[in-house]
Amino acid sequence: MKLSIKPRHLKRYKDIAILLLKYGREDIVTISGLDDTIKEQKNSIDKSKIEQLPKDLEELGPAYVKLGQFVSTRSDLLPDAYIEALSRLQDNVQPVSFAVIEETVERELGVKINKAFLSFESEPIGAASLGQVHRAVLRDGRDVIVKVQRPEIMEQINLDLEVFSEFAAFLQEHTESGKQFLLVDMIDEFRKVITRELNYRNELQNLKILSANLAEFSNIIVPEPVEDYSTEKVITMDFISGRKITSITPLRKLDINGKELATDLFHSYMKQIVIDGFYHSDPHPGNIFLTNDNRIALLDLGMVGYVSAELQRELLHILLAIGDNRGDDVAQHSLKIGSKADNFESAKFHSEINVLISRYGSMPLKNIEIGKVIIEITRISGMNGVNIPAELTMLGKTLLNLDKVGKTLDPEFEPNETIREYSDRLMKKKLQQSLISMKSYELMLESKEFIEKLPSRVNSLLEKVSNNELELKVKSIDEVYLMNGFQKIANRIAAGIIFGAMILGSSFLFRMESSFSILGYPGLAMIFFMIGISGGLFIAISALFRDEPEIRKKE
Repeated sequence: MKLSIKPRHLKRYKDIAILLLKYGREDIVTISGLDDTIKEQKNSIDKSKIEQLPKDLEELGPAYVKLGQFVSTRSDLLPDAYIEALSRLQDNVQPVSFAVIEETVERELGVKINKAFLSFESEPIGAASLGQVHRAVLRDGRDVIVKVQRPEIMEQINLDLEVFSEFAAFLQEHTESGKQFLLVDMIDEFRKVITRELNYRNELQNLKILSANLAEFSNIIVPEPVEDYSTEKVITMDFISGRKITSITPLRKLDINGKELATDLFHSYMKQIVIDGFYHSDPHPGNIFLTNDNRIALLDLGMVGYVSAELQRELLHILLAIGDNRGDDVAQHSLKIGSKADNFESAKFHSEINVLISRYGSMPLKNIEIGKVIIEITRISGMNGVNIPAELTMLGKTLLNLDKVGKTLDPEFEPNETIREYSDRLMKKKLQQSLISMKSYELMLESKEFIEKLPSRVNSLLEKVSNNELELKVKSIDEVYLMNGFQKIANRIAAGIIFGAMILGSSFLFRMESSFSILGYPGLAMIFFMIGISGGLFIAISALFRDEPEIRKKE
């Protein structure tokens, strides 16, 4: 396979080549034949500054920013220094003009902006690579924020996705690392993530679902969307008054119960992940607000995670095993989640997992970052030939961010202890959930059908019994051998009865006088007696000396 030479792709290939060369992957540049595109820049590139990686990605555009954020969840793919650098990616860009925003809103909503809103601030309160946010007031006086997608962003993202897909396919075909990390599948997953994020109707549904799922947590709120004022490129939701968790002052912390808020936040995420299978996957400090009434607000639900029922179950086992310092159990449940590659090294994998869990097991609970442990598990798995689903890596990053938020609210917060305390409630909820799941309803329907058909089936059975039509079919390992054995037993029983009757009958004949005699005894009695005795001896000898060798031969 060769890289595409479409003119619109060439510039992007050049950008990728410069990036790879700068960060130490000149081998990939050479393999892909991109040396000639960067001759002038080749000698001027400084390869030593990993800290510049976030800035370089930001300059390349939104697709590269989002890809960097996505790849930062793959601790098995990049060294820790790169993961740490990518985690600092800032999705902040220069805002577009208000005239463009106004045109987009009016086109999407189909009404003049001054007719739809009582007021609409021209200065954005935030600008990201995919869209920017403005504060507004509805006609009924409701304070809202309006997120508007940047113009032509979809075309730009699609172009970069084409380049990413071609480059990933090339690397997977020509490099060992490309095959090992299944780069094509990774880019396909990234395509799904960013495509969902570009459709704001998905975010609207995410807000509604998460709000319903967290209704039991009074300290946790989610902005309510305004459906009539939302489309694929515009989403309107409640304005939340508050400040980012990271910007609250020490004096403000005195007014809140940090331990209670941290515990409720962690409990809410455990419910999202282990019970609901749907969670806010980007809880970095910028997306979590402390409201003016001392509650926690979860913002920006463009990115959410999904957890299958099997992954929920195994993840709960892993979390409990980490808390109890059971390394072997962590390894076993990790293998159930992932799939073994050809280069899987069982002994090395189990050994490294045990060392990891033992190292964390010796730490005080408050010093253990559960998200970091899960990320380490995925890294060890990848390095030892275990392909772990991307969902687990994303979960690790989510929990790592959550640990940081919890420590911000309460420096003494112990997430591991919280897991232990909450595990019983989680198990009960999981059991209740399974009892009322669709499978339970299916079982009820099948039971109803069984009860309805039972009388007719019983009548049919009794009718066959009364008419002597009931047949019993038995399947055995070797039914021919079994039937031959039954036949042999029946034949011997019948022959034994006949020979015994002949011996018994001959005893009566001995008392009768007869002209025909043998050895001075009545001849007929003597014949029957000899036949009976000979037949009995034959059956006895056959049973003793022939059946045992035949059984051994059959075995």
